[in-house]
Parts: sequence; structure tokens; C-alpha cells
Amino acid sequence: MHPRALPRRTILACPLLGWPLLARAQPVGPRRLEFPRDHGAHPAQRTEWWYATGWLAAPGRSEPAYGFQVTFFRARTEVAAEHPSRFAAQQLLFAHAALTDLAAGRLLHDQRIARAGFGERADEHDTRIALRHWRFERAGPVEASRYRAELASDAGGFAFALELAATQPLLLQGEAGLSRKGPRPEQASHYYSQPQLAVSGTLTRQGRPQPVQGRAWLDHEWSDEYLAAEAQGWDWVGLNLADGSALMAFRIRRADDSAYWAGGTLRRADGTLRRFGPDELRFEPLRRWTSPASRATYPVQWRLATPAGVFVVRALLDAQELDSRDSTGAIYWEGLSEVLDEGGRRIGLGYLEMTGRAERLRM
Repeated sequence: MHPRALPRRTILACPLLGWPLLARAQPVGPRRLEFPRDHGAHPAQRTEWWYATGWLAAPGRSEPAYGFQVTFFRARTEVAAEHPSRFAAQQLLFAHAALTDLAAGRLLHDQRIARAGFGERADEHDTRIALRHWRFERAGPVEASRYRAELASDAGGFAFALELAATQPLLLQGEAGLSRKGPRPEQASHYYSQPQLAVSGTLTRQGRPQPVQGRAWLDHEWSDEYLAAEAQGWDWVGLNLADGSALMAFRIRRADDSAYWAGGTLRRADGTLRRFGPDELRFEPLRRWTSPASRATYPVQWRLATPAGVFVVRALLDAQELDSRDSTGAIYWEGLSEVLDEGGRRIGLGYLEMTGRAERLRM
């Protein structure tokens, strides 16, 4: 779940280019998702993202050494599709990449922004995204997708060349892929996940490549009205459990930290599915960390109560705050975390995201 505000420098440039920044909402609605078409971009929708997170270790190791995030965003502007200029910015593309180095206790990250066109693209027919030499692509039949993430960051001092291979079917979130984000019909997204991805490839740190393997989670989501005016931000988890289950849960928060809306899904390894309604989830903070950079305070350990059980989500590194004000304009926390049962036993790994804690998240 990853819409962000647009950067200040982009906003300032818009009047000079003679076009408004964002299009009017065209609410998503119930429909049957079709693949591979819905793996691709949906340029008629205002906001969209492809988001892959996971852990990495040396081949044969099960204890994570690194966490990684690769996210590509697309935002529609109000420039008409029939605009004659090739330079007209009808679509904006953004990308974030991050590496959590657990041994060093550091988060490394980088970001990109560009208008679509001239080689920068998000294909409408399948997942094929390119942004300033960063790429994310899908290949193979729908039931056996293989994603490829390739990027290099001089600023961050890392590079990925990773393959993420499906081991389970797609997981349609909400009702057949329509995920409610509030009580009004227009507050919704189309949303699917690809959990339990098997990862292999190469991680390069400071010019030194090393083979890695691990596990990952992919989200693809598109919407026109994601956050209500009453909302401050959200808390979200995407968790691969060791028994093959997959757990996603989110809550959208008001400024007073009360829940405006919530939802989620638990799919067991045998395919049994349990969806959670807005009144069935409880996020209880257990421990907090304050960023020395932004002074924002984040709960880095949670007790998550669901109808399918109680889970404890705990960050493996507190300092996993990202400052994306040079691209999407937000400061947020996104990090590798472990999942514990109530007895304190690790039962999985995944990612925790928290937005709107440094300041209100504006879409």
C-alpha cells in the first residue's frame, strides 16, 4: 500500500508547464480482474504502484542478512491523452529502492522520478516498468510468474539483480480484488498480492557482488480515491509465514491514531482463505522508536489481533525510516520485520509500513 504525495519541486514546476497536477477521481468499482492484462499499468486511474519486499541471505542460509524494497509508482496528470506534444507529462513515474543491512544496522535507499515517455514507461499489457535504468518486469504464464528486478544505486552503494518466482497463486485482496479503504464506495482500490515468492540472484554492495536467496512479497494496487480527507496515514503488514501461509493487514488512521478503516486477509498454505472486515482487526503498539532525523515516532513492535489468531510483528532494525521528499514527497517507515506467536516463537518474516507519522500523508 504505497501512494505518496508528489514532491515540492514537481508541484512548483507544474504551473510553468501549463498543466494541473492531478486528475479528477474516476472511482474504481467491482469487476473481474484479468491476467496478464491487470499485471500491467492502468493509466486511466490516478495512482498505482508495484511493490516488492523481502529478505536476503547467502545461499543455503535461512537467517536473513538483508531486507530489500523495490517500488515503482505511476501517477496520472490532467494532461489530455490527445495532447500533441511528446513532452506533455500525462503520466509521472517514481521509484524507491532500499536495502536494510542488519549486520551494519543501516538502511540504504535511493529514489527516482521522471515523466513517462522517451524510454521511461509502465506497460499497459503486463508488468514491464523502466525508469532511468531501473527495471521491474514479469514473464511466464500467469500461474508461474517470474519477476525480474534490476537496479543500481550509486548514491546508496548497492545494486540488485533479483528473480522473484511465484510458488503460490495470486491472492486477490478484498472482494475478488476490490479492496475497500473507507465506508464510501469510491474509497477503494483494485489490489492483489503475490506472496511467498522465491528469490534468487545477486546483491552488490560497494562494488562487490554476492549470490543471495530469500523470500519476498509483491503488491500491485491502483486507485483514484485512496485516503479519505479524515485520514492521517496507515499501518500495513505483508507477512510470509514459515508454514506457507500469507497474512496481509492494514488500518487507515485518523490524526488521533484511531482507526478510520481496516482490512486484511490470511491465506493458509492449503488455500483456505479468511478475509478480515474493518471491525475485526486490532493494531496495538507495544514498543516505539523516535527518528533522530524527522522526530517522528513509530511503533516498531505491534500486537496484531485477528479472527484467525494473534500475531506479534517486531522490526529487525528500528532505524528503517525513508525520506522520499525528493521524489514522492513523504517521510515514512518501511522495514524488515519478524512475526512471532504469542509465546515469542518466530513464525515468519515480512515487511511493516507506517505512513503519516512525520506529517499527514497527502495523496
